[in-house]
Amino acid sequence: MISIFTDSDEQTETFAGKIASSINKGMIIYLEGDLGAGKTTFARGFLRELGFEGAVKSPTYNIVQPYQTDQFTIYHFDLYRISDLEELEALGIRDYFDGDAICLLEWPEKGKDLLPAPDIRIKLDYEGKGRQVTFDPVSEIGHKTIEDCDR
Repeated sequence: MISIFTDSDEQTETFAGKIASSINKGMIIYLEGDLGAGKTTFARGFLRELGFEGAVKSPTYNIVQPYQTDQFTIYHFDLYRISDLEELEALGIRDYFDGDAICLLEWPEKGKDLLPAPDIRIKLDYEGKGRQVTFDPVSEIGHKTIEDCDR
């Protein structure tokens, strides 16, 4: 587990870019934290590092926002508004975890048992005027990704 402190959105995006630079297809990343803690900011930095140049907003009302880069398909989920697991079933949530696309999931606890285990769990917590960001690799590929970006 790695923990860092950021005191700006730019720093959060920079650290997200480091993770993205070591990412592999099919990875699942949980983004956890309170409202406004920086989950979407993290996703923005992650996507920018992978070459996405358009707007990156929280997909709160859409639930999922797809992004395409030269190398990757990335699905950014925001499950905050989910109140029933049937909503995720109707969305076809399982189809997104095809082993090829990268999935970033905000509020994964709302998906409970429908979501596969993450490769990396990222927790953003308020600390004064900044954020404490904890990177917890869960899978073997998650461990390798964190090791690679820590070099």
